[in-house]
Amino acid sequence: MKVIVDFHKCVSAGQCVMSAPDVFDQREDDGVVVLLTENPPDELSGEVREAATLCPALAIDIED
Repeated sequence: MKVIVDFHKCVSAGQCVMSAPDVFDQREDDGVVVLLTENPPDELSGEVREAATLCPALAIDIED
């Protein structure tokens, strides 16, 4: 799994961080997503997929 984030689309909602805190974080100054790991382990795939689904800006893409 490879996670791709379009930082320009991010609206700082934080849904990704709540769904997959081991993969996503937010910048302190403006709340824009920070990708902690581009290739998360398989056991986090469900959380990452949920984060992508819940993202209101559709800023997260997943490649298998």
